[in-house]
Amino acid sequence: MATTPTPIDPIAEARRQWVARWGSEPTASMTAVTSIMRAQQILLTRLNLVLGPHGLTFPRYEALMILYLSRQGALPLGKIGKRLQVHPTSVTSLIDGLEKQGYVIREPHDTDRRTVLAAITAKGREVAAAATADLNETRFATAPLSDDDLEALSETLRPLRADEDGF
Repeated sequence: MATTPTPIDPIAEARRQWVARWGSEPTASMTAVTSIMRAQQILLTRLNLVLGPHGLTFPRYEALMILYLSRQGALPLGKIGKRLQVHPTSVTSLIDGLEKQGYVIREPHDTDRRTVLAAITAKGREVAAAATADLNETRFATAPLSDDDLEALSETLRPLRADEDGF
């Protein structure tokens, strides 16, 4: 009779291996970092599954929402990059993809000929609203975490973000 192997927590196994080779000193930081990185992978996979039917990935959704929530529905590409905290090349790629889908168009800036704006289209607004409804319905794919867990997690990570982002 074949037995099903017991699942192994890869983070706990990494911690065990770390302690065996380097001692326990940096184990808490190694475990926390690898846990955060694994959680990021899980969430990105789940979010992309929710957003896939809308033709979006999570990075494209974020870019689209920056435009959706902006006062004018249009922003310079550089400003989008700063808000997303990504390299300009990444912004160009995101906007290229959204433009091909008809969710965004590029427009010249009214007063600065060197600046190109990305502007959300009516189709982009519809998709952004529908995608947001699906994300809200799934609680941004955060199950099985409770709202209290999520609030505590956000508060725990706030000092790290503040240290880097200066707020």
